[in-house]
Amino acid sequence: MGALMVIFSLQPKQRRKPTDSVEDELELSAVRHRPEGLGQLEAQTRFSRKELQILYRGFKNECPSGIVNEETFKDIYAQFFPQGDASTYAHFLFNAFDTDHNGSVSFEDFVMGLSILLRGTIQEKLKWAFNLYDINKDGYITKEEMLDIMKAIYDMMGKCTYPVLKEETPRQHVEVFFQKMDKNKDGVVTIDEFIDCCQNDENIMRSMHLFENVL
Repeated sequence: MGALMVIFSLQPKQRRKPTDSVEDELELSAVRHRPEGLGQLEAQTRFSRKELQILYRGFKNECPSGIVNEETFKDIYAQFFPQGDASTYAHFLFNAFDTDHNGSVSFEDFVMGLSILLRGTIQEKLKWAFNLYDINKDGYITKEEMLDIMKAIYDMMGKCTYPVLKEETPRQHVEVFFQKMDKNKDGVVTIDEFIDCCQNDENIMRSMHLFENVL
């Protein structure tokens, strides 16, 4: 969860008067975002009001307009993975956070997704992961979709991997995963197949955690 958490939980770099307190600034951020909005998010997520206030301050610091477009999202990711090309993975991840598909990620979109990824149940996390891999959002994962995500992750990690991965490595991994997941051999993986396979295969669960580590 490194990139997203570090960027969006940073304290705004503002000059403070000696008498200013962190509590005062947090209170101000709550006012800017309408306290009733934070109250609703507190009920809908697993974050406390104080956590939401801190996240909101970081979010507004990076995105003063209150929303993140895809280019800004890609720029943020590029800062954290300079050794590779993060643009494709950031594109897929942006689409997973952009739940209403309007081309932008609001603070609400961000914290709803983050709540699942940080504090959700295994089932909730796997449903979120399925949505990430289901690139065209038709309710199924194809082998090509899984390969696109895997390639994007390897491209982003760049020279970080040791030993250096061969070009065919992502496809080899996908072949193994897909064969296990596609129980009825119809060429697509449903959400039930995906969750069932992940929960019952330690190796796949371990590999699936890779995408969490680069969030």
